[in-house]
Amino acid sequence: MTNIILLGPPGAGKGTQAAKLVDARNMVQLSTGDMLREAKTSGTEMGKMVAAVMDRGDLVTDEIVIGLIREKLEAGGDHGGFIFDGFPRTLAQADALGDLLAETGNTLDHVIALEVNDEVLVDRILGRAAEAVAAGGIARADDNAESLKVRLMAYYKQTSPLIGYYHAKGDLKSVDGLGTMDQVAADIAGVLDA
Repeated sequence: MTNIILLGPPGAGKGTQAAKLVDARNMVQLSTGDMLREAKTSGTEMGKMVAAVMDRGDLVTDEIVIGLIREKLEAGGDHGGFIFDGFPRTLAQADALGDLLAETGNTLDHVIALEVNDEVLVDRILGRAAEAVAAGGIARADDNAESLKVRLMAYYKQTSPLIGYYHAKGDLKSVDGLGTMDQVAADIAGVLDA
């Protein structure tokens, strides 16, 4: 079993690459957004807590997210490991995740940073939005220049320190996130199989 974190700014392709790993390696993607939506409708005690917080419009605490991750880790199952997508976002969350993994007898095997050039990234996301609209669909509400600036600033303020944190621990590997989807997937596979 291999447990990994995918790091990178919004639009770097973390979700796309996580989906490829789920298909290719039978890994479980732990996306905090998906877990919160799932918990909210689950009817469990944790789910009721999540629903109450979200219904008030409050931010879900780190403790709740760690609790949801704990449930997933303890559920076991026949899979190739976990992909942490969108978590941790802060140094405090990284510490909490490390503690949780140790408590549950799990390890963090790789932290993979998808490196991208901001200008290319902005062009990619705005192009994605334009393609969705041109195809008769709806672009993500936050796929516009203004929202993207806010999302990138939040990433650089809160999440980018994790790159140094995991580098210092010796866990970090970097992959060029601007290649084709298949090339990025091959580069990630190279890290996992090394």
